[in-house]
Amino acid sequence: MSQKSIALSVFAGLAMATAAGAAHAAPNDQLELAENAPSSVQEDFAAWKAGERLSGRKDKCYGIALAGENDCKAGAGTSCEGTSTIDFQGNAWTFAPRGSCEFIVTPDGPASSDPLKRNNPA
Repeated sequence: MSQKSIALSVFAGLAMATAAGAAHAAPNDQLELAENAPSSVQEDFAAWKAGERLSGRKDKCYGIALAGENDCKAGAGTSCEGTSTIDFQGNAWTFAPRGSCEFIVTPDGPASSDPLKRNNPA
């Protein structure tokens, strides 16, 4: 295989990985929204949980993904998307509708726009 075909193969692989990475993790049925969430946040959150793809600005929301379903950052020793190993892992984030993270509640506690110290692998 020539260097040119290797380079083209690597480029094609990167392009496919980037395209696949654009599909953000979906919410799970265990996520709830606090009652005091504004109506616009409630609408966006309901649409997201119903399967609508997020558009526009999104927030990184820590502690809401199930194991292997995070969008990125899952602590030291992990690579990125899909690498969380614990449900609601505190140092793994998932994109959520803009403005919703501060109102999302999981079975293990509230979500956060910053990494959480709970449910992190040892």
